[in-house]
Amino acid sequence: MVQTGAFAQTPEAADVRNETIAKARYLRSIYKTEHALNLLASLVDEDEFDEEVGVELAECYYQNGDYMAATGLYMTLVTKAPENTMYRIRLMQSLARMKAYDNSIRIGKFIFRQDSIPVIAISIGDSYKQLDMPDSALVYYKKAVALNPYKESFVSKAANMLLANKEYDEAISMTEHFLENDPDNDVIAPICGLAYYRKGDYGKAIEIFQKQEDGGNDTYSIHFYLGHAYWRTKTIYKAEKELLAAWQIDSTDANLACSIAGVKSDGFAVFEAEVKPWLDKALEMMQPNAETMARIHQGYALEYFKRHDFDNAIEHYKETYRYDPNFRAAVSTIGYCYEQKKDYKRALEWYEKYLTLVPQGSKGYEQITESINYVKRELFMEEK
Repeated sequence: MVQTGAFAQTPEAADVRNETIAKARYLRSIYKTEHALNLLASLVDEDEFDEEVGVELAECYYQNGDYMAATGLYMTLVTKAPENTMYRIRLMQSLARMKAYDNSIRIGKFIFRQDSIPVIAISIGDSYKQLDMPDSALVYYKKAVALNPYKESFVSKAANMLLANKEYDEAISMTEHFLENDPDNDVIAPICGLAYYRKGDYGKAIEIFQKQEDGGNDTYSIHFYLGHAYWRTKTIYKAEKELLAAWQIDSTDANLACSIAGVKSDGFAVFEAEVKPWLDKALEMMQPNAETMARIHQGYALEYFKRHDFDNAIEHYKETYRYDPNFRAAVSTIGYCYEQKKDYKRALEWYEKYLTLVPQGSKGYEQITESINYVKRELFMEEK
């Protein structure tokens, strides 16, 4: 690379420049981005643009969540080196983080025309999805799958959207092609099973869900849909077993309580002793005013939190979130409570759940990402 400005004057100055960039790059790699930015500031020459310094600054700004500053530098870099695909990719990504989805799509399409990179198609699809343009999103998700049909995340996005569109046959075809290469995949197989279930092929759905369960997939959705599929085929005792297993994982779903009552009724259970209690559970969950109940539980939760009674705080924050799913701060706070209890595994589960509820690039997203990194380090140390 041709060095410009003051650092082109002497070998000594060039050595200082290179050492400073190397040190800043290391600091960025260990997430000390503020220190890295301070170092790089000493290399900025207002008269001449140093491309390598510009790249490092842009990467630091991006990592630090300052997407506006990052975007400005990536634009400059693209102008200076229009043949550099990496600069365009980072520009596309930073625009998406700023929620400038139209511009991100425009840059993404330019890149994709030059080079059919599957992840670029996914990024374009994600931006279309954020713009509530699911048909356009699906077009690009399918392009990505066509380029790499065995990439789990690609197939998952495309197949789930096909399910939402009730295009069950195409979802089945896509997922089964993937499963030829990875038959026990616990992400794609359940999607395939759900496509069969919604299509009304309950036998095939049972085959897939049962195989997942037998292989150790003990998730709510497996038990829920396997139970309902057995119910649809009148295999009542298996249906009840699976739905009760789902209830053990999540006892907040009134519809599930109704289903259990229905299965028990179809199995000729005694109404007062076995059916009515489940209908009562469903009714109790549906009767209270959600807004009022959320406020009550939040009041409990705040007081327990202040007293560092994290066990009770967790339970009331869970109830708060159950009544008010828009109160996303409850989810991150539950994670924090578990972290304080040094229950890092559960803390990680709730922190990761929070990331699915907030937009990437938001302050909350970045803060909880840092918490996740900390919790993962603690889990790693526990395993040593």
